[in-house]
Amino acid sequence: MSQSELGPDRGAVRQYAVVTGAYWGFTLTDGALRMLVLLHFYQLGYSPFTLAFLFLLYEFAGVLANLIGGWLATRYGITRMLKIGLSLQIAGFLCLSALSPQWSVTLSVVWVVMSQGICGVAKDLTKTASKSAIKITASQAQGQLFRWVAWFTGSKNAMKGIGFFLGGLLLQVLGFSGALWAMAAGLLVVLAGVIWQLPPLMGRSKASSTARELFAKNRAINLLAAARVFLFGARDVWFVVGVPVFLYASGWTFTMVGAFLAVWTIGYGMVQAVAPQLVRRSQDGLSAEVPAARLWSGLLAIVPIALAVLVSQNVAHLEWWVVAGLGIFGFAFAVNSSVHSYLILAYAGSEKAAEDVGFYYAANAAGRLMGTLLSGLLYQWGGLVLSLSGSAIMLCLCWLITLMLPVRAQSGSSQSVAR
Repeated sequence: MSQSELGPDRGAVRQYAVVTGAYWGFTLTDGALRMLVLLHFYQLGYSPFTLAFLFLLYEFAGVLANLIGGWLATRYGITRMLKIGLSLQIAGFLCLSALSPQWSVTLSVVWVVMSQGICGVAKDLTKTASKSAIKITASQAQGQLFRWVAWFTGSKNAMKGIGFFLGGLLLQVLGFSGALWAMAAGLLVVLAGVIWQLPPLMGRSKASSTARELFAKNRAINLLAAARVFLFGARDVWFVVGVPVFLYASGWTFTMVGAFLAVWTIGYGMVQAVAPQLVRRSQDGLSAEVPAARLWSGLLAIVPIALAVLVSQNVAHLEWWVVAGLGIFGFAFAVNSSVHSYLILAYAGSEKAAEDVGFYYAANAAGRLMGTLLSGLLYQWGGLVLSLSGSAIMLCLCWLITLMLPVRAQSGSSQSVAR
């Protein structure tokens, strides 16, 4: 094989490594931010619903950012969107660090929600650009799409788990504002690396010219997006507020809660990274992978149903049953999420991959928004058992939608890279 034949693959691997490293740095600080806000304001006496409300604009902004970000990445290039996403995250940290303990509760909540909104836009611009970059680089390295997506998704979730621990540690060592300044400085280094290493026009193509064209995706992408709404809503409806508050109310310390969530998220990321070894592969990239999505969605729905029964019976050592159940949930959810993340890139068209990915992750953000809101409301209304019941209903809907996913390539998609 000639050097010219090897060149594109080496370049693809380098670009993949740069994008993954940049998203690692971003996700590390994003996980730390969530723990900083949750622990800091819980210590100040905020109710479960108010805690959930602090994250609402963060999640809502993500819906819009994914839709617009996909279009912008197609029109102006993926690298530029990565730069904008990282810059916005830094700006959000600096705004949040200006919060004063002398302000009223109302002003503090408004300021935090607005700052979180900036970070929400930053997160999903960065995510859409990064996932789209994987599609671009994998097209230059045949046969790597599933492996690269799985490793990218799994490793970034492991970094998010480390971020949970980092957030608690920085809060204890540096305080709220000091932790935010330290994270902003770290992201400046990451931003410099992106500017230096990535081609400025990577992924640039002709974008959709009308809103109708932007939203009119093929049936496979529409169905997968709908399934994603309920999949992530089912996770966050009991994970965002319910689990941390339940464990703290059961006698756990903040350190114990933060460490557990960190370990859970790291483990979840590790399972995502090895998902290609757990899912049978097919030559066409869909005929085995779509049935896998159906199977794992059905298995996942069983977990919150069983846990809801245990919680309603108030069995002995309930918190440890919840911990064990969350571990099983995390394993099945990780495989589900990894298969979904692969399928969106397998279904996506090559020319406007960023738009397709942006539309899909807008659905992802909508699910997180729904789950975050319901996490506070359902826990306040009926405790963990009602949160788990909501999760079970959403997962049953997710499973029903996956039954309709097509198992054959459609016009405009590029499953040739999926093997």
